[in-house]
Amino acid sequence: MKYIDEYRKKDLILAVAEELKRVSTKDITLMEVCGGHTMAIHRFGLHALLPPTVRLLSGPGCPVCVSSQHFLDTAIAYAKIQGVIITTYGDLIRVPGSVSSLEKEKANGHDIRIVYSVLDAVEMAKVNPGRKVVFLGIGFETTAPATAAAIVEAKKADLPNFFVLSAHKVMPPVMKALVEDGVRLDGFIAPGHVSAITGTSIYNDLASVCRLGVVIAGFEPLDLMLSVLMLVKQFESGTPKVEIQYQRVVHQEGNRIAQDLLNRVFELKDDRWRGLGVIPGSGLKIGREFEAFDAEKHFDVNVPEPSDPKGCICGLILRGMKTPADCKLFAGACTPADPVGACMVSGEGTCATYYKYRS
Repeated sequence: MKYIDEYRKKDLILAVAEELKRVSTKDITLMEVCGGHTMAIHRFGLHALLPPTVRLLSGPGCPVCVSSQHFLDTAIAYAKIQGVIITTYGDLIRVPGSVSSLEKEKANGHDIRIVYSVLDAVEMAKVNPGRKVVFLGIGFETTAPATAAAIVEAKKADLPNFFVLSAHKVMPPVMKALVEDGVRLDGFIAPGHVSAITGTSIYNDLASVCRLGVVIAGFEPLDLMLSVLMLVKQFESGTPKVEIQYQRVVHQEGNRIAQDLLNRVFELKDDRWRGLGVIPGSGLKIGREFEAFDAEKHFDVNVPEPSDPKGCICGLILRGMKTPADCKLFAGACTPADPVGACMVSGEGTCATYYKYRS
């Protein structure tokens, strides 16, 4: 199968592992900031192929996990408003809020529906003109263009009952925030799908100012092993830079059409991240031209100060300061069937990945 089987060939992967053992002489810590990478690394057992000098950390790459308690509590408050339909992707529905979850509110009779595309929510608004349809927009630069396209479509269709509660985020500010927060890193395995939209320039400061290597990686085992090798070679030679390993998908300039759509619909804002607090310029809010579709401007709800689940260290895990094995709740009180924290809910969450492939 093109672009899959050839990137899972055992002999090629083992050859890269041997080359890593040969060239890696200094201890190096790398972080992947994509939930898809976290899942692939553990699914394929890549830790076992790395030399003892190479350490991998999982970062804030799961969009469900980094969405703040405040965002989730706000969505739950909207769900309780008469005549509102909440639409969301499946993973988010099970994330515990401060006192409830969307899943529990659905069981209580509130109208909360899982959609496979934001355009499903637009269609729902068209066929329910007497109801207000709110789409919960989460994810990074990968999913935000689809939300932007849906908002443009809603404006063309003159839909007064379609709204978006945006928790969309952008990746570079949080990567820089981790470094400034004191997380010891020598390089980043950068997200492939985000970079397909943004291109490479968003990482330039990490290489030139923070002196960290950045390699944009694909999602197959050979992709990831090659990316680690590229970062190790940068580190060993003292030449941090931005490189593309995932060249079959990612190009330096990115997707200009998607970028233009994002710039038209959204503006940067300071945004809350689970475990990291408010990070300046890290979120996307709906701009003035489309503010009629901004749920925060339409609905007025009182959301108390959020509280995190007792004993949950999801925030520390997202910052790369702890692993799931450090959590007393992991695989006991907290499991995928009965999650305490957001990192155990999504299939891309670090805790869920550890539970499935390493517990």
